[in-house]
Amino acid sequence: MFSNFDFDVIQRSWVYLFTTGMAFTLKLTFISMVGGTVLGTLLAMMRLSSNKLISLVATTYVNIMRSIPLVMVIFWFYFLMPYIGAWLTGASEPMQIGALSSSLITFIMFEAAYYCEIMRSGIQSIPRGQIWAGYAIGMNYWQTMGYIVLPQAFRNMLPVLLTQTIVLFQDVSLVYVLSITDFVGAASKVAQRDGRLVEMYSFVAIVYFIMCFGLSSLVKKLQQKVAIIR
Repeated sequence: MFSNFDFDVIQRSWVYLFTTGMAFTLKLTFISMVGGTVLGTLLAMMRLSSNKLISLVATTYVNIMRSIPLVMVIFWFYFLMPYIGAWLTGASEPMQIGALSSSLITFIMFEAAYYCEIMRSGIQSIPRGQIWAGYAIGMNYWQTMGYIVLPQAFRNMLPVLLTQTIVLFQDVSLVYVLSITDFVGAASKVAQRDGRLVEMYSFVAIVYFIMCFGLSSLVKKLQQKVAIIR
């Protein structure tokens, strides 16, 4: 079965795959995680707001994003947003939105919907008595959330947030459809250049498995350490 398997093509290209492809994948994952967490936290607070209009806006956004395949969001933003941007600004020509900027904004907006639900459940896991205690000592809503609720919510939800980040790391491979040189895109270029699709895609699958399995194991151990005994 492996008599024609060319290990040499992997040896020749692994430096390029990791320094170019994997570096981009990790960079996009990290920025999307940070941006998605910040926006997701804001959306979670909006969803829990007593203002029905604010809550409805956040709920509608989350439900729409969670109901559409990510690859469709990537295509939609990349091909339609230049025209929508031109319409909003009154420009005569479509706005120039590169593939990198498009994918970054897309992932932040898309992942924010998932981080929102994680943070919402984390916020709701904090006893209401602690919120009222914050009000009782003179804190306003934002101070109570910033100093009392959110730190505990992040602690409770940290393993789930990291698990969602692992999913995000896998989803970043979809930028390949925009011809961006992520890890999968870099492997595809080598595979097409050398005619070694089986070798390169097998190597990509093994790398993803090792990294995701290893990270999942670390998250499981972290979950046991940060668990709060009630």
